[in-house]
Amino acid sequence: MLLNNWKTAKKGLIALLAVVTIVAAAGCGKKTETETGAADAGKKDAGEVIVTYKDGGKITRGEFDTFLNTNLLFYKEYAQYKEDPAFQQDMMKQLVTFKVLSSRADDKAKAAADTKTKQQMDQIKTFMGMQEGGMEKQLKDGNITEKDLEQFVSRSMQAIEAMESKVPDDQVKTEYDKRVAADKNVYDVATVSHILIGTSDPNTGKETRSKEDALKRAKEVQDKLKNGGDFVALAKEYSEDPGSKDNGGKYENVDISQWVPEFKKAAAELPLNTISDPVETAYGYHVMKVESRKTKTFDEVKGDLRSELAETHIYDFVEKELPTLIETNKLPKPEEKPPATPEPSATPSASPTPTPSAPASK
Repeated sequence: MLLNNWKTAKKGLIALLAVVTIVAAAGCGKKTETETGAADAGKKDAGEVIVTYKDGGKITRGEFDTFLNTNLLFYKEYAQYKEDPAFQQDMMKQLVTFKVLSSRADDKAKAAADTKTKQQMDQIKTFMGMQEGGMEKQLKDGNITEKDLEQFVSRSMQAIEAMESKVPDDQVKTEYDKRVAADKNVYDVATVSHILIGTSDPNTGKETRSKEDALKRAKEVQDKLKNGGDFVALAKEYSEDPGSKDNGGKYENVDISQWVPEFKKAAAELPLNTISDPVETAYGYHVMKVESRKTKTFDEVKGDLRSELAETHIYDFVEKELPTLIETNKLPKPEEKPPATPEPSATPSASPTPTPSAPASK
C-alpha cells in the first residue's frame, strides 16, 4: 500500500533483462502447445547455424534453445509462446544484443560484471533453493545446466556494464541536478510510522466506511497518541495498512518519491517526531510520525542513475544498430497481416476521465 505502481518494479536481474525486451510476449501470435515444440526440438541439429551477424558472429540452434530455455526459467508464463515465430524473433534479437554488447565490455566492465554475476548467482541459488525440489529440479525441468545459467547471467551483466561505461560522469551529474531542480525531495529518504483508517477494502476497493467516519476515528487515534499512547500498539490495533500494520505502522528508510503524493508531501514536510493531523489520501486518513529524514547525496545515487541513463544507449542499439548487424536469419518469420481499416464511428468517442495510478502494496 501507498507505493505508486510505476515505482515498485523490483531491481535485479529480471529488471535488467527487461531493458532489452523487443516485443512483449503477450503480443505474440496464436498460442502453441509447448509439448509439440519439445518433440520437434529433439529432431533439430544443435550445431546448425541459424543466425549470422557482422564481424563473424553466429548463433547455433543449440545455443538459441539454451538461451530460450533460460529465459523461460525466469519468465515461466512465456512458455506458451515458445514456438511462436514472433517470440522466437524477439529472443533471437535479445541474444544477439547480449552477445554483441558483452563483446564490447572492456576489462574494467568485465571485472564489475564478474562481481555482479556472483551476487546474482547467489541470489538465484537462494531463491531456487526455496522452490519445490530445489535448484537442481528447476534446472532439470528447464533443460539447462548451472553453467548455462551462469553464462546467461555473466553475458547479461557484461552487456549492461559495457553500456554503463559509455555514460560520462558529467552526464550523470547533469541528470541528478535536473531531477533535484524539478523536485527538491526526489532523493529524500524517510522513516515514517503511520496508522491508516481506511475508507475502502484494499483488496476489493469497496467502501468500508464514509470519509466522515474515517476522519472521526483517525482523530480519536491522534488524541490517544498525543496523550502518550504507544504508537506500535495502536498501529497493530487500529491500522488498516497491511504493508505496515504488523510492523507497528513503520516504513523504514524508504524513498519518499515512491509514496502517493499526499503521503509523500507529509513525509517531506512534517516536523520530526511529532504526531500529525490526519492526512487524507485515496486510501483514507493517516496519522503520521516522521522519525527521520535525509537527502541522498549524488555519490549515493550516481550508480543507479548511470544504470538508468545506460538504458537509453541500449534502446538506441536495439532500434538503430541491431537491425543493420544481422546478416542471415533462418528462424521462422511471423506472418505479415495487412493493417485493418478502421470502421467509421457514428459518434465521436468520449475521452475517459484520467484516473491516478492505484498505489501498490509495499
